[in-house]
Amino acid sequence: MSALERDVIVVTGPTATGKTSLGAALAKKLGGEVISADSMQIYENMDIGTAKPTEAETLGVPHHMIGCVSPFSPYSAARYVADASACVDDVLSRGKQAVIVGGTGLYIDSLISGRDFAEQPDPELRAALSAEYDRIGGEEMLRKLSERDPVTAARLHPNDKKRIVRASEVLLSTGEAISRHDELSRQIPPRYRAFRIALSFADRSDLYARIDARVDAMMSRGLEDEVRSLLASGLTAEHTAMQAIGYKELCSYISGACSLDEAVETIKRESRRYAKRQLSWLRRDPSVHWILWNKGPDIPAGISDASEFLKEAGYAPAVS
Repeated sequence: MSALERDVIVVTGPTATGKTSLGAALAKKLGGEVISADSMQIYENMDIGTAKPTEAETLGVPHHMIGCVSPFSPYSAARYVADASACVDDVLSRGKQAVIVGGTGLYIDSLISGRDFAEQPDPELRAALSAEYDRIGGEEMLRKLSERDPVTAARLHPNDKKRIVRASEVLLSTGEAISRHDELSRQIPPRYRAFRIALSFADRSDLYARIDARVDAMMSRGLEDEVRSLLASGLTAEHTAMQAIGYKELCSYISGACSLDEAVETIKRESRRYAKRQLSWLRRDPSVHWILWNKGPDIPAGISDASEFLKEAGYAPAVS
């Protein structure tokens, strides 16, 4: 691809900041298509709790990577990069603008960089290493890891079972330290040239109020019934899809572990915490162009701001 053919626009930000609306409006203005970067909107039949765009909200713009995976299936950032990059390349090959919309920072960064993930998981090896961790403990597993991958071992905590097991798995299956693999991956030029726009609120309390209101709206739209339907289909609280905020807490309520009011308050609290983590992730990137709302999203104003950002940057899309 040429430089211009690799240009993509990213619309990201914390939960409940209007990414869906601005992303669709910007794509419509540019004659583009949207590629979702939301780790939970990929699942089928999980519509309310993941805030999937309605037909009206898409504004007639084609949307990709939404409702395309069974909630029974495991999914990973590596698989997302493979699937989403195919969508982006197809959109660009047809002369359309690709607009990546979502709040899952790992998915977005991995897609843009074209990150070459280490060897795909070996379920049997992972299970064996997980059992070894449980048997000998995190400190001893870290000590063993440090003998061949001291860089990774030095930045992990003994209680971080998931990452210790993963680093040990990569080392045993590839013969290469995961820190070395990551170092080499960072040296590869990014797959796409991305212009990043992030949405938030000038006052953090307005963001939190909007999150709380959205949770109430989801409950009014039938989130509890959606969760019950998923459980009735055979999904359990242990499936990855059901670990999403909103689903996990209502599973606890349905199982009798807490009251409905307690579950709803926990959803709100965990959503606010997630938004804080998303902001921290985004603030590491000095190239992000911020649009800060006052009280609520103003999509026409946001499109105007985005247009100015793109023009000032001399970005490839011709914004009319």
